[in-house]
Amino acid sequence: MNPLSVCIILLIFTFVSGCSTVAYYAQAIGGHTSLMMSGDSIDDLIDSPATETTLRNRLVLVQQARKFARDGLSLPVGDAFTDYVELEHPWVVVNLVAVPEFSLSPHQWCYPVLGCQAYRGYFQLEDARREQRQFDQSGYDTLIGGVTAYSTLGWFDDPLHSGFIALPEERMLALMFHELAHRVVYIGGDTAFNESFATAVELEGLALWVSRHGNPEWFERAKERLQQREQTLALVKHTTSRLDELYRQAGQRPDAELRAEKTEVLDQLLAEYDRLSEQWQQPGPFGTQPESLNNANLALFRQYNQYVDGFRQLLRDHDYDFPAFYDAVATLGALPEPERQQQLTALVERFEEHL
Repeated sequence: MNPLSVCIILLIFTFVSGCSTVAYYAQAIGGHTSLMMSGDSIDDLIDSPATETTLRNRLVLVQQARKFARDGLSLPVGDAFTDYVELEHPWVVVNLVAVPEFSLSPHQWCYPVLGCQAYRGYFQLEDARREQRQFDQSGYDTLIGGVTAYSTLGWFDDPLHSGFIALPEERMLALMFHELAHRVVYIGGDTAFNESFATAVELEGLALWVSRHGNPEWFERAKERLQQREQTLALVKHTTSRLDELYRQAGQRPDAELRAEKTEVLDQLLAEYDRLSEQWQQPGPFGTQPESLNNANLALFRQYNQYVDGFRQLLRDHDYDFPAFYDAVATLGALPEPERQQQLTALVERFEEHL
């Protein structure tokens, strides 16, 4: 995208947004523009004798994965992941999640065109920490997490970067499928729908890749991560059920009592997660031995996992015909939110793991 187009978009955002948000849009657009302008063509890097062998092999795999995403998963690849950028850190942006002290519903940030999202991304860590401190002072539970990739929903040609390349090969491919899925269907204001759909495409896409290309060790690692996700999801469902009941008592019981009981419930979740993760060979959804967990951890995990099995069941209902599946997802996304959630919940209940 040329600099003039970036300036036009920035001007639009400036006029439709309050003054307090102009700086945010400036850093977001400036950060992405800088990322795009810093990239080198993957084709050129593969052809260059100066490119290190490991990097060249990864870039060749990226090209193969792009072709597979287009031909095998019917994803709108376009020119995404055709440039490569070297970064100083493993993440490309950091996301801030903020959730009220006695709630599991995350704060929503609303944007022109995109609608509302349950997180806010920053290219500079200190910018995210500055806003985090404001929420902390208001009593929110907060979380900042590094993000290896993000999607501009097809508006721009999203580049690849060194943190992406450093992932295990199967994780790199799965993440590519996830981000490309956001180009297919995006429902403004429904982060759980969008992320669960993309995660479902990621899981099923990787399974299909493995079935066609072999890589049995990839499949074993992917199955282990899937099992970790399911075990963590069971823990989180139990915990959020307890917390939902507790938070409904806000305003009826002293905050100190609610706070103490909340701490007890979250400490129990942390202990159970630690016991599970001792048996795992890979880091789990909350990482390795997290120091603490709060509402923001739970809200973020649910955003990415709440309806994953429902979308996987919908794909199965369409006999793994990806275009037909995407049409069904778009139809589902057009429904009013309560009906959409009801249908997804019914699909989740029908799902049985098959990988």
